[in-house]
Amino acid sequence: MVDNKKIISASPKVRKMAREFGADIYQIQGSQRQGRVSEEDVKSYIKDSISGKIEKKQNIKLQTYDHSEFGEIYTKPIPRIKKIAGPHLEKSWSEIPHVTQHDEADITEMETFRKSLRDLYTGELIKITPLAFIIRAVAKALKDYPNFNASLDEKKENIIYKKYFHIGMAVDTPHGLMVPKIRNVDKKDIVELGKEIKKISKLCKELKIDKKEFFGGSITISSLGSIGGSFFTPIINRPEVAILGIGKAETKQMFIKDKYENRIMLPLSLSYDHRVIDGAEGARFCVHLKESLGKDFAYKLAV
Repeated sequence: MVDNKKIISASPKVRKMAREFGADIYQIQGSQRQGRVSEEDVKSYIKDSISGKIEKKQNIKLQTYDHSEFGEIYTKPIPRIKKIAGPHLEKSWSEIPHVTQHDEADITEMETFRKSLRDLYTGELIKITPLAFIIRAVAKALKDYPNFNASLDEKKENIIYKKYFHIGMAVDTPHGLMVPKIRNVDKKDIVELGKEIKKISKLCKELKIDKKEFFGGSITISSLGSIGGSFFTPIINRPEVAILGIGKAETKQMFIKDKYENRIMLPLSLSYDHRVIDGAEGARFCVHLKESLGKDFAYKLAV
């Protein structure tokens, strides 16, 4: 059998190095005399491969067809917001080692407390979205787990810890998904947070939000509760290192103290950057959230 591969000059050590890194030595251009491949050549090839400068050869060529060959179609331009967000999401997904942790929080007491809020002067009910309570709980968790309120520097050699608490919220608009920040959430009460959520959502839908408000966040919350669904895998909004996904709360039968009770359970999907946050810390963060959304309000109702 004839081997059609070209002859490559390289030492056994260099060949072994290429094998260990999964690099095809026949694709590496040698820089030494008579094209001999060195260790540096292998390292440069691997670096270029990771950065996407070298296009991997596909052994299988797929036959492609135009979509119109199978039936009627129509085309629309990608909306401007999605066109801007697309490369950012792709970069986040390809560069960040995501881990997504799922859990449920018992928000029965929180919902009772939320629906009981009244104006002290008029006695009228105060309508506040559950997101305001979730934002407050997240801010408390960030204080106890600062790795979640951090970013990696450009060289990925240092962790930048933030002393501010600016939480991003994903806003569904006719123009696409926007993620503005609510600033200094730790200094605002539930009513203030509720008003700010409404104000920022309105500005986004009217395209009147300042673009600077999309930057400088601590963590992002993506809530699908008003639409439906339970668990999902939200993509981290870099340079942040975590994002919290919220599903639709449901009443479930839970076994508590030797009996079943109806409890309102909120699905949580926490994605985090595994370079900064490990699984144990991710679990502790979720437990902290569950306690803030549950026990805190149980105590308020008790007193």
